[in-house]
Amino acid sequence: MKTYNYLQDIIAKKGAAYLILIDPDKLSTDKISKFAKHCEDSGVDGFLIGGSLLLNGNIDETIDSIKSSCSIPVIIFPGGVDQISSKADALLYISLISGRNADQLIGKHVIAAPLIKKYGIEPISTGYLLIESGKTTTAEYISNSKPIPRNKPEIAASTALAAEYMGMKLIYLEAGSGADLPVPNEMIKMVSQYCSLPIVVGGGIRDPKTAFEKVRSGAKVIVTGNFFENESNWGKIEEFADAVHINELKEI
Repeated sequence: MKTYNYLQDIIAKKGAAYLILIDPDKLSTDKISKFAKHCEDSGVDGFLIGGSLLLNGNIDETIDSIKSSCSIPVIIFPGGVDQISSKADALLYISLISGRNADQLIGKHVIAAPLIKKYGIEPISTGYLLIESGKTTTAEYISNSKPIPRNKPEIAASTALAAEYMGMKLIYLEAGSGADLPVPNEMIKMVSQYCSLPIVVGGGIRDPKTAFEKVRSGAKVIVTGNFFENESNWGKIEEFADAVHINELKEI
């Protein structure tokens, strides 16, 4: 089954999918297998792999470690062309449509396309929107693009609708890694009303209640990342999964 179809099936069955982002620079290789198995046992539906920068981590080794211990999909969330790996199940083919930086809209995609074809990776075309989150995030700085203001949900909705008309498959509303504030519920609601594509929401989600609120507002995929780089938080993963899987809701 293609990874995109898998995500659609999870959304139909559980109400929303829960993905955890692993930055190879932030989680040591010796912990990844243990972490991945714990995630699968706790109800996580898949992994995103990547980061805005990659200094010491190794994408291939990270994916190998995950696949050695669990069977849920591994999707590359690329911060650059150097983060493409034939070992992944799929790749978010991200166009940063909230900005006006041509390199992030189409430039790097031209370079990446032959590699994606060569490796046989499933590309999932994704309209990526950076949302103002209370501080300058790494994604904003590296991409050299301004985020959409938090109080302008109509801009996000119109941009997402344009992405749908252009044939993209996902909309990703991103507050950014370590964001002070998550994507506003009002913005998620408006985007979901205007656009029929599955909406991915990430950044600044640090508790199950917030994850639940995003799903109730219209998110179909929730992503958490650096919160679980601290091993003391691993015990909360199942609570997050339960909150996201709204069709199988337990007490929040």
